[in-house]
Amino acid sequence: MADKDIDELSGIETTGHEWDGIKELDNPLPRWWLWIFYATIVWSIVYMVLMPAWPAPPGVEGYTTGLTNNSERVNVARDMETLQASRSDFYARLESAGSYEAIEADPALFRFALAAGDSAFGNFCSTCHGAGAQGFVGYPNLNDDDWLWGGSFDDIRHTLVVGIRADHPDTRLSIMPAYGRDGLLSNEQIEDVTDFLLRISGGEGFDSAAASRGAELFGQQCASCHMLDGRGDPSQGAPNLTDNIWLYGGSAEQIAATIWRGPYGVMPAWEGRLDDPTITALATYVYSLGGGQPPVQTDGAAGE
Repeated sequence: MADKDIDELSGIETTGHEWDGIKELDNPLPRWWLWIFYATIVWSIVYMVLMPAWPAPPGVEGYTTGLTNNSERVNVARDMETLQASRSDFYARLESAGSYEAIEADPALFRFALAAGDSAFGNFCSTCHGAGAQGFVGYPNLNDDDWLWGGSFDDIRHTLVVGIRADHPDTRLSIMPAYGRDGLLSNEQIEDVTDFLLRISGGEGFDSAAASRGAELFGQQCASCHMLDGRGDPSQGAPNLTDNIWLYGGSAEQIAATIWRGPYGVMPAWEGRLDDPTITALATYVYSLGGGQPPVQTDGAAGE
């Protein structure tokens, strides 16, 4: 048996490892550390006996349930049922409210609707529209006052229910031709229409002669949806082209590309995916962001 290698300075046995003149001491582990380590082993055995621990072998469903027969799936489902029960009164009030004004008139219900709508927006809408509903190219900004299908509370709620170009039988549906891809307009004509759109929207860098030619083409090809003045028709989902707010980008290149290919964005229909009170809460939240269009105020004689 080889002699033990004892470090001269500390008097402690080394492991025999040496690197660059430095030797590794073979210090024993602290007793407190060892006792904690042993305790974790005992705890793991007790946990394995009491709680779900071992998965079933490949090809077999299930796992060891443990003596407590605990299931986090069951616990979460129970907690969700408790949460839903605690909200049932608010959900019932939302379902019967009927209008944004009725919801807003009930402060507690309004706070609940905003909170529930914010949560639903984060879960289902923020991926496309952004966490702040600011939108991106191809995904509308919900904070401004520019709406393809109308920005009233009822319009927003209906859009949520049926979606846009979705699988719902009553979905919002508009079709803009792909003028370039389908050969309806030449590249030169698309450039003329682009210059016209830049002119009426307050854009820069357009050619006046080309814009005049584009105005005639616009009247022939686009005015049936966007109107002769370019202000659009919400009933058809045709955007206002005079406000310099562009879903697919407002540069000359982006406008021309939109005319060339024809845009076909899709929003899911949330009916059947979300319950009615949640859709109402979501509509309340979106409407309250600041981009909703307030209802038209009328005097008493208006309905006579």
